Amino acid sequence: MQKEISPLYSKNMEYKEQQITFDIVSDGQLAINYPQPVSTSKKLKVLSLFSGCGGMDLGFEGDFIAPFKSVAPHPEWIERQIDKDWVHLKSTNFSLVFANDILKEASLTWTKFMKRYGYEPSIYRTESIVDLVKQHKQGVDIFPENVDVVIGGFPCQDFSVAGKRKGFNSMRTHDDKVRTESLPTEETRGKLYYWMKEVIDITRPKIFIAENVKGLVNMGQVKDIIQADFSHAGGNGYIVLPPQVLHAGNYGVPESRERVIFIGIRKNALKEEILQALEENNISKDLYPYPEPTHNCTLNNETLAPPVILRDVLERLKEPEESFDPSQRFYSKAKYMGIHCQGQKEVIMNNIGPTIRSEHHGNIEFRRLSLEHEGKYKDELAKGLLERRLTPRECALIQTFPPDYQFVIPKDYGWKRFIVSASGAYKVIGNAVPPILAYHIAMRIQNLWSVYFK
Repeated sequence: MQKEISPLYSKNMEYKEQQITFDIVSDGQLAINYPQPVSTSKKLKVLSLFSGCGGMDLGFEGDFIAPFKSVAPHPEWIERQIDKDWVHLKSTNFSLVFANDILKEASLTWTKFMKRYGYEPSIYRTESIVDLVKQHKQGVDIFPENVDVVIGGFPCQDFSVAGKRKGFNSMRTHDDKVRTESLPTEETRGKLYYWMKEVIDITRPKIFIAENVKGLVNMGQVKDIIQADFSHAGGNGYIVLPPQVLHAGNYGVPESRERVIFIGIRKNALKEEILQALEENNISKDLYPYPEPTHNCTLNNETLAPPVILRDVLERLKEPEESFDPSQRFYSKAKYMGIHCQGQKEVIMNNIGPTIRSEHHGNIEFRRLSLEHEGKYKDELAKGLLERRLTPRECALIQTFPPDYQFVIPKDYGWKRFIVSASGAYKVIGNAVPPILAYHIAMRIQNLWSVYFK
């Protein structure tokens, strides 16, 4: 059983930040925890769609704590070294002006963490993108002006190998309800990329970046249809480069996670010679907007850094019953269901981790299994450590979220009620783009900005 935390005050009083301690970083090492004005040096405005808890947003923001080994090949990205294992990354030139998701837990975690950068909760809209576009077209001032970049990971459940692969024929609506037969197909969950295109039509950014699961590229003509539809934004105004599948492990993320990335660039914003170069079949490496891999996870390239492994990010965590970090203390207690079921293996600490999935219940991998279930960590078991699944904090670190990002958010001092529960935390973490992968993409775009645009 877990130890009880003695309430410091009445249970009816709202919990305060001072109760939280993080296992990996001390108070003196944390990023500034109070609102700061958005830096005027950040010139490039980013509109984020399907933002979730902000994995892509955080990568485009920068200025967060990351594993040293994840970014060691790019020492110029490091603002300061915290210790031998952790660094604080530099800020980027990008500044968020809009974020959006319908999931309550996503908005709560996003606004709580991102307030340190000076962002007001009001920039995070929780209406469906379909409803927001319709309101804008009816004359309501929804989307900001002078947007430079649109980013978004349109919903992936309908294209995921782990899902039912309904694709465009999703049985869910844009607000995640069961579809009725009379609903127009453009408003099903599987076609929400179309509404991202609508936002691109409205805001006309210089560049957009769309993300989805690798399974999309194997679904017949789906990838080609989406690429063509995106290119039609702004009246055929965008070059949409061939989408690339990026393996997060090749970018310093200790996770087996593959995502397809679409990058589109507005033609009339480009310098003439760059436009011609990007329309060639073979684009020069110097102009290619996809980031170069830095780690030798799947590439068989010994010149790259070795993969970041689970031990690199998890080793310093306390066991849940010893931790005063709610995201480490509270976790799934689902029992072992047999090796034939998804998520019933223990992770290998000297390797990269499995894909962190959303909708976690009994399908989240084990940090360790018991001897009865053929667990391999005999030294840990001999010390009395128990069979248990990965915690939300461990999942978040595998995804490269900073160790001071609060996912499980208690409501009262006794930690009996929650604003965001462990179940909600697993969901938003599993839906996210790894921030380190997003930072790679952001820095590549940032470096090319003055080269590309007039």
